[in-house]
Amino acid sequence: MITLKEATSKADIKKFVKFPFGLYKGSSYWVPPIIREEMETFDRSVNPAFEDADVWFFLAYRGSKIVGRVAAIINWIEVNQQKVKKMRFGWFDFEDDHEVSEALLQKVQEIGEKHQLEYMEGPVGFSNLDKVGVLIEGFDHIGTMITWYNHPYYKEHYERLGFFKEKEYLENKFKMSAADPKLFSKVQLLIKKRYGLREINFTRTADIVPWADKMFDLFNETYARLTSFVPITDIQKAYFKKKFLGFVNPEYIKFIVDKEDKLVAFAIVMPSFSRGLQKANGKLFPFGIYHLMQAKKHSKDVIFYLIGIRPEYQNKGVTAIIFNEYYKTFKEKGIVNCIRTPELEENVAIRQMWKHFNPVTHKRRRTYRKNL
Repeated sequence: MITLKEATSKADIKKFVKFPFGLYKGSSYWVPPIIREEMETFDRSVNPAFEDADVWFFLAYRGSKIVGRVAAIINWIEVNQQKVKKMRFGWFDFEDDHEVSEALLQKVQEIGEKHQLEYMEGPVGFSNLDKVGVLIEGFDHIGTMITWYNHPYYKEHYERLGFFKEKEYLENKFKMSAADPKLFSKVQLLIKKRYGLREINFTRTADIVPWADKMFDLFNETYARLTSFVPITDIQKAYFKKKFLGFVNPEYIKFIVDKEDKLVAFAIVMPSFSRGLQKANGKLFPFGIYHLMQAKKHSKDVIFYLIGIRPEYQNKGVTAIIFNEYYKTFKEKGIVNCIRTPELEENVAIRQMWKHFNPVTHKRRRTYRKNL
């Protein structure tokens, strides 16, 4: 018999966070989070997402053993302002037991029906900067710190319970050796001259901070047209600056500005922390922070995290400037592999942008929907 318990105390939230450590113990591909960081993600006094969202955390028990977890989420900006009557759920992990997955999703459904929502979709997070999608292909590739990894049986559980595909995301990677600088080195000079643009490179994180809010504003502007987009609020900007900027090498952030120094485009690339996080195994001390710092300095793999371009400059070749700057930086650093974060299958423009790099789709992930 499966019983559900809502995790409300700090001790219960820690159990919620630590459950996947047992579920994926010994996996070569699962990348554990830092337990302290994950606890803060679920702390209502720390994460500003809770100002605009109601969240319930549930643990599934068989006897005294935890066998599954799920977070049920209502984003009220999405529901009230955007009129999208969606019940979100995420951080959904479970043993290969249909009774467990059914009990957890039934609880999410009950909350959605109680609040008169129209459908439920997951796995998703609080906002567009959270993790998204259940992995359906690419189980033999290591995960990243900004994606969920899961066992292959998850997909079958969703579909058995009457869920159907809502959105599909592709993850692509390419070798830096596949990049031909001739494709963008001359073009970027013409683009800069035509539109009066210039690049800004950084060597210190402190120099990025004054630009950070403008970058998030441009992020909101860039992706506003995509389905399911929930804008980042001002208070969330401060939270994400504190949470992520320290992980990014300043030379991996590129800005493009116009003659008035107005931000036209930005891109953020992160070193791959996957191996470092596996070695840390959820703990910063005593050695976890050392492994992460080693990854930050020496990783030969990078993750393309975000790219944003002001709408009026899209399809005008601005990406050639960004590619040129990254090519110079990556060549100097000896970067081997470039891995892109999940991109909507429907986002043809982003795939066109990368076509000259001969990318390979190595993972697919999906969100599932069920009408209420």
